[in-house]
Amino acid sequence: MKTVNLICIGCPLGCPLTVEMEGNEVKSVAGNTCPRGDAYAKKELTNPTRIVTSTVRVAGGKLAMVSVKTESDIPKGKIFDCVKALKEVEVVAPVKIGDVIVENVAGTGVNIVATKNV
Repeated sequence: MKTVNLICIGCPLGCPLTVEMEGNEVKSVAGNTCPRGDAYAKKELTNPTRIVTSTVRVAGGKLAMVSVKTESDIPKGKIFDCVKALKEVEVVAPVKIGDVIVENVAGTGVNIVATKNV
């Protein structure tokens, strides 16, 4: 059995978690003060995902860049592929919050959306 220590990011408390693992299976989570800690530890150690935020170029807008993010979590191992895909993207103004900028980024099944109006 292996012990892993984490700091929970599920809420502002930042509980120190102690997770007991057997192979790739979480056997127990201790130290969490809310249910989010248990869920966070299990997901982080078995299937880590992240929201990616970045910017892309805008042609013809009042600003040269627009902030963007993934609509939902993507696998942690796909972050660099996602960012690399965004380097080549340029959109034409106007851009509205929620506009899909890139569909199925890096083959994740997740879209990149604008988070600002330009």
